[in-house]
Amino acid sequence: MTGIFKQLLFLFISLSSFQVLAQQTELENETALRIDQIQFVGNEKTNTLYLEQVVSCKKNMEVFHSDIEKDVKQLKNLTSVANASYDIVTIDNRTILQFTVEERITKLPIINFGGIKNNLWFGLGLVENNFKGNGNLLLGYYQNTDGRHTAEVFFRNPRNKSGKWGYSASVRKWSSIEPLFFNEGNVQYLYDNNSLSFSLIRNFGLNQNIELGGSIFRESYLQSEQQDLVSPPGPKSFELTKFLTKFQFSQRNVFYSEFYRKGFSVNATAQNVYSFSDGSFFNSVEVEGKAFLRPRKKLNIASRLRLAASTNNDSPFAPFVADSHVNIRGIGNRIDRGTAQAIFNLEFRYTGIHKKYWATQFVVLSDLGTWRNPGGDFVDLVDRNNFRHFVGGGFRIIYQKVFGATFRLDYSIDIYNLEDRGFVIGLGQYF
Repeated sequence: MTGIFKQLLFLFISLSSFQVLAQQTELENETALRIDQIQFVGNEKTNTLYLEQVVSCKKNMEVFHSDIEKDVKQLKNLTSVANASYDIVTIDNRTILQFTVEERITKLPIINFGGIKNNLWFGLGLVENNFKGNGNLLLGYYQNTDGRHTAEVFFRNPRNKSGKWGYSASVRKWSSIEPLFFNEGNVQYLYDNNSLSFSLIRNFGLNQNIELGGSIFRESYLQSEQQDLVSPPGPKSFELTKFLTKFQFSQRNVFYSEFYRKGFSVNATAQNVYSFSDGSFFNSVEVEGKAFLRPRKKLNIASRLRLAASTNNDSPFAPFVADSHVNIRGIGNRIDRGTAQAIFNLEFRYTGIHKKYWATQFVVLSDLGTWRNPGGDFVDLVDRNNFRHFVGGGFRIIYQKVFGATFRLDYSIDIYNLEDRGFVIGLGQYF
């Protein structure tokens, strides 16, 4: 096994080195162009100033064709742009770089629902991904989980004016039924979380940023009247007011070609939560990476790896959950909790029908997760009793004229317990 790993590592390094050398050779053979003017054509709903922020080519710069191609990729990544191309036009000895964009609809309804036995949920809302033509995101959302009501309003301006700075703000009410885990068994709690959040964004180039934010929220727990235990342990009810600070680093090198994706992205988040009731602190760190390959014209391979750890309190209120909405399709709502987790999602997306605006995909999926028990050791992560592995298939209907208009239907089964299974239905790819 070690020998194979070394060979694969050597092959990966060799291919990477060859790719870099090829790019350098190609760059050396290119002729630089001095751009006197940049124009955008076709952007009826998207502001020209915003488009100028997301391209690296500027007026009075010397650029290569490879630089322009990279900017075309950046434009295609925008939620408001379905396709993009460029032309070099010369008028009166002036060189004009002209980008042509094909816009798409960015206002999209949010429809999510699914369930397993004794656990149903649905969500309805509306999201505008190009609010006021500046690439801003405005979202309003309602979710019902087992009869409990959740609502959120969220706004994000990723690039304000110069493009170096941005911000986001949200107000949210979350309500759910949370199973908390005691030695005597599971205890069902009615959980409510009301929060107000704000964050500041600093952009470094086109694909990298950091985000510093804060949130004040109030949590309340109330034991449900419906319990499996005759005398459930734990407090009957209690409330906590907390303040959260967050630092996040994001690197995104994912490029779109219609609905196909290639590249990778990394998000690392560190959070600190201060409790006003007892003056205690709680810390967590999460790292999530995504990688997309397109080995064949109709095949897209998508993967997501998420690693997380937190303060290891021996408490039923552990932060990381196993949840159909978030990480493991078919498992249900808040099935397990832990103070560390490792999640790996893998999808093989094969295109069936592919027309100008419509497409279908058949999906083979694998969702694998493991947790460290509250107060436990990291060895819990490799304990087979903590593994949940759901495999299954799905179907996608994609409408390319609207950003994110992908109808998703997945069904999966736990390979360790074939009775655990379920559907997950929603809009947008799962990750």
